[in-house]
Amino acid sequence: MTHELRARPARRRWPWSNTTSRGTDIATAVMLLIVEALVFGWTMFGYGLEGWAAQGRQEDIDEADLASIAFMQHFLVAVLVLFALAALARSPWTAVLQLLTAGAVVMMLVLTQHEYEQSHPGPAPTPSAGYSPCYSGSGRCD
Repeated sequence: MTHELRARPARRRWPWSNTTSRGTDIATAVMLLIVEALVFGWTMFGYGLEGWAAQGRQEDIDEADLASIAFMQHFLVAVLVLFALAALARSPWTAVLQLLTAGAVVMMLVLTQHEYEQSHPGPAPTPSAGYSPCYSGSGRCD
């Protein structure tokens, strides 16, 4: 009597069970970088044109600046989600490139927020209840 060898059923493979091939990984990383750069550049160019078209109306310029800051925050979240997906798929080149992209977006976001804060200082503090102005011009009030 002969025993028959049965073929094992194919095991289901999860995307993160094997490392992604190097060629696919690098092609995906480069494609994502190009698409992200185009989307980011085109959108920032659009917000810049909105500020330019405001022709000195400060409210419209501020609105365009705040919209660009909000877009950068959402773009940063999207880049970090793509990093997480690349890490989950075990694509090291894509993950590294997404981290570098996220770092660049963070730097631009910080610089843009700093520039906006510098151009819009907070109001002067209100004087205390016991404050009485001195109009003598001598610097001493008694």
